[in-house]
Amino acid sequence: MSYLDNDLTPPEILSVRVAAETAVFQVQSVDLQFANGQKRTYERLTPARRRAVMVLPVYQNRLIMIREYAVGSERYELTFPKGLIDEGETPEQAANRELQEEIGFAADEFTLLRRLYISPGHMFSPMHVFIAEGLRPSALSGDEPEPLQQVFVDLDKIPELLAHPEMGDARVLASLFLFENVFAAKHGKIAL
Repeated sequence: MSYLDNDLTPPEILSVRVAAETAVFQVQSVDLQFANGQKRTYERLTPARRRAVMVLPVYQNRLIMIREYAVGSERYELTFPKGLIDEGETPEQAANRELQEEIGFAADEFTLLRRLYISPGHMFSPMHVFIAEGLRPSALSGDEPEPLQQVFVDLDKIPELLAHPEMGDARVLASLFLFENVFAAKHGKIAL
């Protein structure tokens, strides 16, 4: 059997109940029974009711990043435009809206890199990650509490970027590794 084969039977969900709740989060206790008869209770954040996007915009051979305050880490993080998908939007439409709100550009072309999850062991929060190309000026009003600082990174500086102390978001780091391979293959270049 190949390591890619999966013949596992998912556990049966016996019950789900609310363990705690805040204005933003709900913690659920989930009672499971595995195929071998073992029972366990896991806790998780309520599965996401809305999906999200993150966009790696490429403009003039550079990535456009933003420096944004993250209350979880209590510091500014280097990240990419991102946000929730609004009701009735496709992921691509949401990606284009977030670009316009956060960096003042719209894109003509989107390439899906992958769908990522923050912590699948404790929550289901899918994020569609895109490369955006064919950027042109176009701004929309956003909901950020302060102006976002744009940071332009030359494509050949990605290895240095990966070591930057403000790079703490695992989704951003994973997206950069995916970007290198997909962008290089698409444009006939060797991965960095």
